[in-house]
Amino acid sequence: QVQLVESGGGLVQPGGSLRLSCAASGSTVSNYWMSWYRQAPGKERELVARISSDGAATVYLTSVKGRFTISRDDTRNTVSLQMNSLKPEDTAVYLCNARRMVPAGTIDYWGQGTRVTVSS
Repeated sequence: QVQLVESGGGLVQPGGSLRLSCAASGSTVSNYWMSWYRQAPGKERELVARISSDGAATVYLTSVKGRFTISRDDTRNTVSLQMNSLKPEDTAVYLCNARRMVPAGTIDYWGQGTRVTVSS
């Protein structure tokens, strides 16, 4: 079992920055793909950024490319999301996800989320 705890959310003005962190416990996540999703009120959950287990590959939602950066530190069992040039439309609950492929499919773990509000 993997437990994920997000932190770093809060209220920030448009154009500002935040750094979200996701701390994993219970097991190493070095062999997991790690992702950040977000869900805004009344909207579907969407993938924001994903990083491969070896850190070599990343994927970003088109609207955050060039503004957000996902990174991982397997020595600390953490994954981070640096968010710059924030916009009001980035307001959402951000959730950390750990995914591992197994012969029967995938194993997914989720955190509880951290709220990000971008507003003046």
